[in-house]
Amino acid sequence: MQCRIVSGWVPAMTESVDLLRLQFLSWVADRPRTRTDVMEAWRSCPRTSVWEDCVVAGLVRFDKDKTVSLTARGRAVLDDSGASLCDPGEN
Repeated sequence: MQCRIVSGWVPAMTESVDLLRLQFLSWVADRPRTRTDVMEAWRSCPRTSVWEDCVVAGLVRFDKDKTVSLTARGRAVLDDSGASLCDPGEN
């Protein structure tokens, strides 16, 4: 499903996904996370693939030490948003 802007109106789902993406990027930036951490904390969102979308978009990467971290692009998205979002579940 694609959402599009109609007469300046942005569908709520698009806004929710953007907020989830920023929350995810903020969470990853907070401290080193493993793939297991990601799966544990973000599995409660089965209908959204926020973390997978961030990987595909080049916003996060899997490092050699098996952690997930922000790419330069992910850092720029987070910095440009001015987001300071909470940690889901304090995982």
